[in-house]
Amino acid sequence: MTVISSGPAVPSPSGTARPTRPLVGELRLDAFASHRRTVIPLGPFTLLAGDSGSGKSTALRGYEALARLAAGDPLEDVFPDPAAWVPERAEADAQGRRGFRLGCTVEGPAGPTRLDLAVQAEPALRIVGERLTGGGRTLFTTALRDPRSPRVQAAWHTAGAVPVTRAPFPDDRLGTALLPLRVAGTTDGQLRVLAAAEQVVVALRSAFLCDPQPHRMRTAVPAGDGRPTRCCGNFADVLHRTREQCAQWHARLVATAAAGCAGPVTSLTAERLGDGTVHALVGRGAAPGTPLGRLGDGELRCLALALVLLAGPHALAADPAAEVPDALRVVTVLADGFDRSLDLRQAGALLALAASVCAEGRLRLLGTVGGAAAAVARVTAGATVVDLTP
Repeated sequence: MTVISSGPAVPSPSGTARPTRPLVGELRLDAFASHRRTVIPLGPFTLLAGDSGSGKSTALRGYEALARLAAGDPLEDVFPDPAAWVPERAEADAQGRRGFRLGCTVEGPAGPTRLDLAVQAEPALRIVGERLTGGGRTLFTTALRDPRSPRVQAAWHTAGAVPVTRAPFPDDRLGTALLPLRVAGTTDGQLRVLAAAEQVVVALRSAFLCDPQPHRMRTAVPAGDGRPTRCCGNFADVLHRTREQCAQWHARLVATAAAGCAGPVTSLTAERLGDGTVHALVGRGAAPGTPLGRLGDGELRCLALALVLLAGPHALAADPAAEVPDALRVVTVLADGFDRSLDLRQAGALLALAASVCAEGRLRLLGTVGGAAAAVARVTAGATVVDLTP
């Protein structure tokens, strides 16, 4: 695996000031589809490249799985077909068990915190082991003691009269996400456990999956809350509700449209129709506006991704903890096929915008790209390209 950064290296928090915002700095995948002991460093703007079958989309799926588990989703919802994620040639042990491992390291006020997860896919889907570590200490662990029970034995650091607290936890939920409900926080040890767990949960669950679907953007849409959806089918509604709120935001969107659309683009507008729906128009100088539906797939995907990047963390339908102050929120956009349907001109414009937005520190991006876009990204300041080709 090769890591290429076109900007300054992202410093480790070791020996430096700790970041004030929880950030996922590393993703780990082991025996997860095509991945074997894969470690992926994550910066503000990270793109995964590599040959077909190298595991780009699978890595993104691993991040998504951790994000959903941190948000409290049950394991069976996150992995409805768990055997599909076990390497085909992986042999079962003497008890007929097969599975995979996921993990990440989160940097933040509590210091580097590591989460490692062992998932059994067969014969029954369950979390058989979880470990949360930080500051050189194991803060929380779970282990499967009785294969017949739907629970695991959990233990967490207390550093009080009783050094370790033990209790049963469900085997279909991420234990780290349950800790704020189970740990009293009355000792220094418990407070360390809570700080580490909350840091991991906040960083992971603040993820927004973005997969623009051009066919959903071509027709008028009902007026809504103006927050971009995963498929960006409500592009016209978002544009209608936000274009007057921030002139600078809108100007950057128009500039990206001008770089990513064929022919001149001077404006982007949205208007409400008589039936209450909203549609978008691309202005081309003195000529009448072109309905959004007439644009090509590449043009629409370029516009949709630009809108998501510019909308900012508060407008995206991510799931940050409500108690986290606005100033400390960072959303990670997950975009599989970031350059799908784009030509090099469109990809270059979008990569430049992404680098600029991510450098501002309120939004991070983890995406996958093909070879041509990866070559452009390698010379884009601020972008980090991770080549997953073995």
